[in-house]
Amino acid sequence: MMYAYWKKLSQETLRNRVFEGLKQNVNYSEENILGIPASFLDSKVFSQDEFFLKDAPFISTLVQNPNHIGCHTLEASENYFSGTQAIEQELIELCAIDILQAEPNSVDGYVASGGTEANIQALWIYRNYFLRESKADPKEIAILCSTDSHYSMNKGGNLLSLDLIQVQPDDETRLITREGLRAALKSAQAQGKSKFIVVCNMMTTMFGSVDPVDLYVEELEAIGAEFKIHVDGAFGGFYYPFSHESSSLTFAHPHITSFTLDAHKMAQAPYGTGIFLVRKNHMNYANTQASYVHGDDCTLIGSRSGANAIAVWMILMKNGPFGWKEKIFLLQKRTEWMSKQLDELQVSYYRNPYSNIITIRQEYVPADIAHKFGLVPDNHADPKWFKIVIMEHVTIEKLIPLVEDLKTILPVPS
Repeated sequence: MMYAYWKKLSQETLRNRVFEGLKQNVNYSEENILGIPASFLDSKVFSQDEFFLKDAPFISTLVQNPNHIGCHTLEASENYFSGTQAIEQELIELCAIDILQAEPNSVDGYVASGGTEANIQALWIYRNYFLRESKADPKEIAILCSTDSHYSMNKGGNLLSLDLIQVQPDDETRLITREGLRAALKSAQAQGKSKFIVVCNMMTTMFGSVDPVDLYVEELEAIGAEFKIHVDGAFGGFYYPFSHESSSLTFAHPHITSFTLDAHKMAQAPYGTGIFLVRKNHMNYANTQASYVHGDDCTLIGSRSGANAIAVWMILMKNGPFGWKEKIFLLQKRTEWMSKQLDELQVSYYRNPYSNIITIRQEYVPADIAHKFGLVPDNHADPKWFKIVIMEHVTIEKLIPLVEDLKTILPVPS
């Protein structure tokens, strides 16, 4: 496979590229810039020693504090920070084209504060799309998603005054069913809903489950409903496209318009690095026309740290696409190893075969073991499931003690 933007780069090349970008940004120390309500980090607290920073491009970006306000894939952005904004723009193209199979120059996007913001950005855009293009009454618009979806859907519905229509997935497969979806749509229609913002999960937070996007399309088209599809890949965006390379959850799918990815999960970037991607000609539905910002701001967050975008770009370019595939391959193998141990113990659990999340039914995990190993429940008040997430630090050596403890409390398989 050929990659348009994603190349493995040496540490020296990464360093030079970031410092070259910083040179193109405004320099508060050397230039007489009087009108920007910002500066470098407070030098009384944060070292600006040249020797300390000369081999630390990410820390240097933090210190120089570029503001990446706006969406840099649009025509104009705040030009005081054009050098590092160009790196963010390259990151957006990399994610859209080299990971999610978009055509070149067909996607807009930005580094958000996290998956919650990116999901709400999508809901905001599509609500405004239906209001403007379909002249819809707000009461006609609803968010449609699985009950396993992230709680940011509830947040977004509350903020945007949109009703939430949820489909209960099958308890064993964690997949929404045709019957369940039809029932939910029938109920929604009875409430006067005819425009749907569909949130399709690419690995849910609790189960790592993946929604069948074509089922949504078939049933919504069958009732003649208008709809837009957003894929919440906050957890799976940097994992699932590599573990399941024939997945239909890409921009190659004609009905998918946008994606959320979270670099501060599987990409191990600093917290505050969600990514929002949307097809061209959609960002402006969230244009709030800040007249003092060069290039209108269409983002929910407004001002944001350029350092976060630099961090994600550096991580991806340091690994390169094939290094990334090896990373996911290794995590898959660890997850398969743990699944095999649970199979031998006859423990009931859910795992999507392309996921690194294993979710065990509560009756197999005593509370003290869950607490000892930091297993996360689906509900702290009344847990029915506990999950294991096979991250970079979760080695087989760290999994073995859990297996051994389970052996001491579970009946010996006959």
